[in-house]
Formats: sequence, structure tokens, C-alpha cells
Amino acid sequence: MKLKIAILGAGNLAWNLAPALEDAGHELTEVYARDIRKAEEITERVYNAVPKDDLDFSESKAELFILAIKDDALAEVADQVILPEGSILVHTSGAMPMEVLAQSSANYIGVFYPLQSFTKGKKVDFEEVPFLLESEDEGTLQRLKKVAKSLSPLVHTLRHKEREAVHVAAVFASNFTNHMLRIAEEILHRQGLDRELLKPLIIESISKSLQLGAKKAQTGPAIREDYETLEAHHHFLGYNEQLAEIYRLISQDIIDS
Repeated sequence: MKLKIAILGAGNLAWNLAPALEDAGHELTEVYARDIRKAEEITERVYNAVPKDDLDFSESKAELFILAIKDDALAEVADQVILPEGSILVHTSGAMPMEVLAQSSANYIGVFYPLQSFTKGKKVDFEEVPFLLESEDEGTLQRLKKVAKSLSPLVHTLRHKEREAVHVAAVFASNFTNHMLRIAEEILHRQGLDRELLKPLIIESISKSLQLGAKKAQTGPAIREDYETLEAHHHFLGYNEQLAEIYRLISQDIIDS
């Protein structure tokens, strides 16, 4: 089933999703952004979509409207957008409930959440991206499944609580892990050392964790309860009390686990 689709939003997800949907055979009709230039950045990546900076979609030919915007703007945009009869409106958030769209003019609402980190300029292989879907209407859910399966074989139906658990876990696995890598880079930079020194270790650690499971793959002074090394590291980080406290808290959590 190939659909006519409009995307509301022109950020990292829209930059990746718009051409992927078109490559899967769907027709992109419009891309909305408050700044028309940002919408044009996306429409330039697809064949025939029109950039828009207003929320009147009453004359749109689209059947599916995808809100690819920040969580705190969902309710406001959903309330303001004017949609054609029979339309489906979905958001792409892992954290927000489907009901945030309940006051919209859409006939049907749902969730179309791709579980991946997106960045403009870095193409994502959607065949490796899980899609987490939700809708109270079975017909809508089936249509969302067909769109998702045109992009990826990894399609799941989850309720809000389950999706929220996945989103929190993803923050730990992705965002927090990346932040730890940033801290590691800064520690090396402070000593005039190249971050490339850690690259083989990072690759091996992630690979081993995925292969064995994180609990079995855990190594380091905390899991060994090597308090002498832990104290030395804590002392080394004395130049930054907050960093030293992060080290202490995470080390203690590893010991306690």
C-alpha cells in the first residue's frame, strides 16, 4: 500500500525520513516548518513535495500526516493544524502518549516512532530501524504497519507505557553512553591526548556487550571491587567535583548490581 504523506517538521528525523518514504514508493505531498527555508531544505531532497509555513492542510491530498517535531510542541501543533476529511495524524515521539493528539481535527490518530538517533547529513539505513506503532483504530494500525514495513522489517505494536520504557532505556543506552564518551574525550584532551586511543576499546566494549549481554560483559575496577584504583581515579578527578561524583555514583551502582 503506497500512501500520500505530509511531514510536519524539518529537523533531523524529517531530513532522513522524507527521502526514505519516497524511496519506498510513497508520495510526499508537503513538508511544513515555521521557517519556510527549513521546509525547503527537506523538499529539495524529494521529488515533488511542496514546502509550507502554515498549518492549513485542508486542501492537501495527503492521507497520512506525520508530526516530526519536538515533544513540547506536539499538543499545540496538533490543535492548530487543519486536516482534510479522513486523515490520519501520528507523532514520532517515544515519550509522549498518543492522546496528545486527541484534540486535533484528524479522524484517526496514532504513533509512528522510529527507534533510532537521527542527524542531518548522516543517512540512516531504515532497514535496521525498529518502528514502534500504536493506534486504537485497527484499520489505522494496519495502514501504519504497511508504511513501516515498507521501510523496515522491524515493526512492533506497543502501548505508551511499553514505549516509554523503551525510550528511557534508549536514553541510557544511547544518549548517556554518548555523553560518557564526550567526558572521556575531555579527560584525554585535558592531557593533550588523542581520542583515537580509546576507539578500539569502545568498539570492543559495545560489540561484547551486544554479544554477551551487558551484565556479563562488564569489566573494570568497580566490578572487581578494586577500591584502591577507584579511590585513585576519584582523586584524579578532583579538578571537577561534579565529574568525580558521577564517577563515584556509577562505580557504586556497578558494585551494587
